[in-house]
Amino acid sequence: MSGSPWATDDVEAVRELAKSFFVNEALPREDEFAEQGFPSPDIWQAAGKLGLLCASIPEEHGGGGGTFAHEVAIIEAQMASGAGAMAIAVHSGIVAHYVNAYATEEQKLRWLPRMAAGELIGAIAMTEPGTGSDLQNIATKAIRDPQTGDYILSGAKTFITNGRNAGLLIVAAKTDPAQGAHGVSLFAVEVGDDTPGFQRGRVLKKVGQHSTDTAELFFDGLRVPAENLLGGDEGQGFVQLMVQLPQERLLVAAIGMAMLEAAVDHTVAYTKQREAFGKPLFKLQNTRFELAECATIARVARVFFDDCVAKHLAGELDAATASMAKYWITDRQTEVVDRCVQLHGGYGYMLEYPIARLFADGRIQRIYGGANEIMKELIARSL
Repeated sequence: MSGSPWATDDVEAVRELAKSFFVNEALPREDEFAEQGFPSPDIWQAAGKLGLLCASIPEEHGGGGGTFAHEVAIIEAQMASGAGAMAIAVHSGIVAHYVNAYATEEQKLRWLPRMAAGELIGAIAMTEPGTGSDLQNIATKAIRDPQTGDYILSGAKTFITNGRNAGLLIVAAKTDPAQGAHGVSLFAVEVGDDTPGFQRGRVLKKVGQHSTDTAELFFDGLRVPAENLLGGDEGQGFVQLMVQLPQERLLVAAIGMAMLEAAVDHTVAYTKQREAFGKPLFKLQNTRFELAECATIARVARVFFDDCVAKHLAGELDAATASMAKYWITDRQTEVVDRCVQLHGGYGYMLEYPIARLFADGRIQRIYGGANEIMKELIARSL
């Protein structure tokens, strides 16, 4: 959103570039991507050519050399356009940062330039069929082969964003199952469709986000080189997750913030041109009061969100505040979108209208990235 204190001229220039790309190149293909259940790889490469991937990764590692503010501007432009197929927040804002923070220099130079080009798509594999927010109880195991030193990875992951297209996975696995959270390690795993011991499952059919790639992944004796253990030491995964999760949660809040504002904008425009009882819907007091409340919620959320971004840019965003932003903004997002659907009447339930897609696509926001109930528990622990 133009006017945010963190949105410098350079950030706004990136936003305009992103807006043009999503409106002119990605949005016209949303139906195509929705029908197949995932965006085609060439759209990732098109985004990479424009510098819209890995914007906050250092230039020496192939990225854009920008900051988290550039990532937010790209995400906000994407959500405002309605072209939601590409999970750039996961690819650029999460996976690339695990690599940049914990991989070896050789691995950074091997993976990050390809990620920035859109040639290597990233996914993070945490959630399992029996384990969601409770990461310390994951069942996927990585057992060291004493003869080769490789890790043997076995287990199943589900709800994996970018799972169908991903060539680089950050996989959470137990290297010491007896140690609970202290036995969790993270591995960077390069995969292809013919990688021995690795199989992609179904592209999952979801209530919303039909164009976004979400898949099952299976590991059955997949060999992972020891140097692909992120950080170099076993049992560091949970600490690494805790360090990176505040940014992940702020990214979810960024998506929610953009969806919330888009809902208000679409509904103001719709109610001013749609007539009922001989005059525009916007002239009816109930409509005006509803939109006044929704616009106020959006303004309050924006001020809170901008403050979180500023704190994160300064290295001062704590985990509890990031959890507050994730839960509160996504709660307000789904509340406001629902009210805006109501103001659209029957058309609010038709997928040809942006508000209906915001309704269907946005509900997951309160679940992924850590369910909002878990966010409240984390906040409570800080009190």
